[in-house]
Amino acid sequence: MARRRQREPEDPARDLGPPADPESVARTILLNKLTASAKSRRELADALAAKDVPAEVATRVLDLFEQVGLVDDAALADSWVRSRQASRGLAKRALAHELRRKGVEDEVIAGSLDQIDADAERTTAEALVAAKLRGTQGLDAVRRTRRLVGMLARKGYGPGLASAVVREALKNEAALGVPGDDVGPDAVIDE
Repeated sequence: MARRRQREPEDPARDLGPPADPESVARTILLNKLTASAKSRRELADALAAKDVPAEVATRVLDLFEQVGLVDDAALADSWVRSRQASRGLAKRALAHELRRKGVEDEVIAGSLDQIDADAERTTAEALVAAKLRGTQGLDAVRRTRRLVGMLARKGYGPGLASAVVREALKNEAALGVPGDDVGPDAVIDE
């Protein structure tokens, strides 16, 4: 059962002091948000709007924070791409989607995604499949392929690359004579 907050009795004679300076409030909100982690300009603007900071004050304070380097969408995007690609193995498409949700502009996203070349993306996909391959042993080739391709698709890899990487991994596994499914690697589903 939730407790009700008791309200202080309203006393019109009570002096609450001067009203808060909107710029001071905005700076405090931004500093609190940025203490936890880097945020995009849009995320911070949304936080200020949620606290009823006037738009012109929000813009002025955000500009100031940008000038001193506390708000930097390009640095945020670069860091996000490096971190999420390394830790979760996300493909360019998934990374771009996440950055768009954060409000980062497409030009900034494109610049950050240039860090990842096609060979690195394929290598990451191969590593992801290799890590999951053993867990699918005992399943027929079609089911294994669906699971592995689906895993890569959820991480943003395109169907062509995902199918090729999975097909190659299953073929290599069969060539090594790894016990698993009784159906050959040629039984994979069509792209």
